Amino acid sequence: MFEMIALPIFAGLVIYAALSDMARLIIPNWISIALAAIFPIVAMFMGASLLDVGLHIVFGLGVLAVGFVLFQFNIIGGGDAKLLAAVSIWTGLTAFTPFILWTAIAGGLMALTLLTARQLIPAGTYPAFVEHLLKKQNGIPYGVAIMVGALMAIPSLPYLSSPLTLN
Repeated sequence: MFEMIALPIFAGLVIYAALSDMARLIIPNWISIALAAIFPIVAMFMGASLLDVGLHIVFGLGVLAVGFVLFQFNIIGGGDAKLLAAVSIWTGLTAFTPFILWTAIAGGLMALTLLTARQLIPAGTYPAFVEHLLKKQNGIPYGVAIMVGALMAIPSLPYLSSPLTLN
């Protein structure tokens, strides 16, 4: 029953992050912080042990470390790295594979589409966020791909399975 509350919060936060990234190429820090802070409450309410919650947090910190390496090499943005880590806290190791697989597929398709559109669509009278996305010097709003991965991984999220099997 509690997942009926937690699931829309999780989905709402990742959708908001994607919309923000698409509109401004910025993922506000508060979204990643909220995702990371809400998980322990949800997990413990669902019957997770402190050890299970701690393992999820450590896993998320590991993903954050990898994300910051990718950020240093200018592969993803800092907000993307933080959002990947926050969602990874929710996935843990068990649901990370579908999450990262769908994120990679969506990110690749989105990048290919956006880079092609930047070559083929001339500047015009588009809404401001579209003009912003079409500028060649701007990045790719990878928060959208992270959202797709997170939403596609929902059936695998540990807190939706048995509350005592959160690893």
